[in-house]
Amino acid sequence: MSVSGLDVTVLVAYMTGVTLLGAWLGRGAKGASDYFLGSRELPWWAVLLSVVATETSTLTFLSIPGVAYLGDLTFLQLTFGYLLGRIVVAQLFLPAYADGQLVTAYELLESRFGAETRRFASGIFMGTRLLADSVRLFATAIPLALITGWPYPVSILVIGVATLVYTWLGGIRAVVWIDALQMVLYLGGAVIAGLALQGAVDGGWGEILTRAGAEGKLRVLDPALDLGVAYTVWAGVLGGAVFSMASHGTDQLIVQRILTTRSLRDARWAMIGSGVGAMLQFAVFLLLGLGLWVFYEGRSFDRSDEIFATFIVQSLPPGVTGLLVAGVFAAAMSSLSSSINALASTTAYDFWAPRAGAVGDEVRTLRAGKVFTLVWAALLIGGAIVFLRFSEGTAVEVALAVASLVYGGMLGVFLLGLRSRPLPGRAVRIGMATGIGSVTALWIWPRVAGVLPGALATPWTIAWPWYVAIGSTVTVLVSLAMSRLVDRPAAPADTR
Repeated sequence: MSVSGLDVTVLVAYMTGVTLLGAWLGRGAKGASDYFLGSRELPWWAVLLSVVATETSTLTFLSIPGVAYLGDLTFLQLTFGYLLGRIVVAQLFLPAYADGQLVTAYELLESRFGAETRRFASGIFMGTRLLADSVRLFATAIPLALITGWPYPVSILVIGVATLVYTWLGGIRAVVWIDALQMVLYLGGAVIAGLALQGAVDGGWGEILTRAGAEGKLRVLDPALDLGVAYTVWAGVLGGAVFSMASHGTDQLIVQRILTTRSLRDARWAMIGSGVGAMLQFAVFLLLGLGLWVFYEGRSFDRSDEIFATFIVQSLPPGVTGLLVAGVFAAAMSSLSSSINALASTTAYDFWAPRAGAVGDEVRTLRAGKVFTLVWAALLIGGAIVFLRFSEGTAVEVALAVASLVYGGMLGVFLLGLRSRPLPGRAVRIGMATGIGSVTALWIWPRVAGVLPGALATPWTIAWPWYVAIGSTVTVLVSLAMSRLVDRPAAPADTR
């Protein structure tokens, strides 16, 4: 596949405009809190859009239509849990963040369990984000190579370098405002694709929904009580809620955006509103999948990612195709820019500033943060290119699994941090490691059971939406048990 000269012009104009806008938005940043937190002056609605864009990658843009194409609408059950989880985060976590005027999510842990626990959790975030987002960046190269004809490394470098430029120049202001712009772009592109399907299918969307309903593809709820099935009411509402509590209550990637708002009220509006936005967004992409299923009459594709990408390149007019390809770039760049900025801020505040004696020194921390921005961008791009050698087409599953494996331990320790009585930091770190280890074992077991002897070879599976609930429960129970065996609680000492 290839795009026309007009499409390339649209794409280049978009990426140039984004870079210049990012530089303009970041003008005059005088300190680290301005660069990483926007001086806590950003409007809630822009942060809301940024949160939704941050959790939306190219995989969402291109893969979710494939989910409905191959199946039905049961994926929406997860979004019910996502909204519920964010309501809990808004009521339970955000007051603690607002009261402390924190700069990273993990600063809360220092006040409860000591600096070592803060660095331990922060280090887990860094490792997880590096692996998961390198995989996500690699996965972005798959549809972009399909659309543009570029080799995978070239696609990775173009996205990575373009995103780095405006992230480095503009800081969190550029990230949030361009995220908001990019969400409007890729969601507008999805709407344009829906209008194109209206004209491409005889009878339009009425016929699409009629035919999808006759085949049972409009099913939203699955009441099955099977822990091995990811998309059921129970896994969606309960597992999805706990997953969302972890991803939006403990992950610096999201928490950093919430910390840029002007007040607790604004933070809650952004958090809960992002749940509604995510639900509507997934509904749009899933409906597109139904339209594509009717348009292509259910034909087979080598990869589900190719379905929407093929429609964009082959069935839309020049110029419109370029706009949709820009939407693919927008989804990729919004996730990557957020990761780079979050990793840089965590490194600067949680590790570098305490050891360099620069806590409270806005100018020095800003300089260090910009260096870390370059370092993390290079690591993410390099990790994506390295993953090319090990990929077997399972990038989506790898990225999702990595996040699910660690989120339980993170959520468990944050829940313990909200208790009025602190626990020994060592007990909490042991509990977190045990929670992460137990879920990792659950994930590995079905993949190695086939080579084990006798009864051990019987495979059993627990779907990923349950991982966070299991991991957080183990973390809490082990931490409480270990607290009786180790030294007194770590005081909230000023050890940064």
